[in-house]
Amino acid sequence: MTETPPTSDADPAQTAAKEATKPEPAPAQHPWAELAPDRFRLLRLAPLMTDPVSGARPLRFVELAQLERHTPQQSLLRLFIHLPGEKHSKKTNVLEVWADHGTKELRFGPDSGLRIEPANRGLGRFLLAQGISWAQRRWSHYLVEGGTLAAKDALDERMRLHRDHCLQTQGFDIEYVESQNKASYGAPRVSALRPDWNREKVQILELQDAAAMLEQADRKLLEQENEVHSLQERLSRLRREDGSLRFTIACLVAFALFQAGLLIWIATR
Repeated sequence: MTETPPTSDADPAQTAAKEATKPEPAPAQHPWAELAPDRFRLLRLAPLMTDPVSGARPLRFVELAQLERHTPQQSLLRLFIHLPGEKHSKKTNVLEVWADHGTKELRFGPDSGLRIEPANRGLGRFLLAQGISWAQRRWSHYLVEGGTLAAKDALDERMRLHRDHCLQTQGFDIEYVESQNKASYGAPRVSALRPDWNREKVQILELQDAAAMLEQADRKLLEQENEVHSLQERLSRLRREDGSLRFTIACLVAFALFQAGLLIWIATR
């Protein structure tokens, strides 16, 4: 009596095909990716002349939120700009600065690029200056990891010049590959970057300054309310006087008509 060899549960070819069609696992998310900011400050955006592209640029107040974390391997500074009453994508108004202590390199992010709203108000330079200042206080000797600039940030010549000027003012070098029309940024070391910004456009308001501004605004509002109340009382008085004058004029007109009618009656008798 012969025995048949046991058959495998699945064909090897089918198993290999199933393995090939399996979706690749998503990359593990960094444990700091979803952390919420824990420090907040108030920023004053100075009123500027109307821009032909971005439009009106009135006085505004925005919130600067900050998150900072450190480990022996790496450090992170993440800055957010929050606009009251407005919602934007998570990739807008965010700047990240990563320090790798193993390779002694500094990297700016996010990888999608720095997107700022409202545009042309000095916030881009301000965020870069804050990140540079934070890094220079600790690791000014670190190297700076360069990156490629997104083509969508330079859709026209004006946008390209504005972007390059912003980066070059902070100390970054811009290089172009003429054959591909692509640009990249970089810097030799953290110490070569510049932590300054246009303080006339963006001003950090401390708690005492904000309180003083609120008190001043409250005093001006009270003064304006008193002025409006005085004007309303004066207007009411003038209206009463106007009503009295109108009544007097009406009485005089009526008396004149009576006199005229009386004279006509006397003359016709």
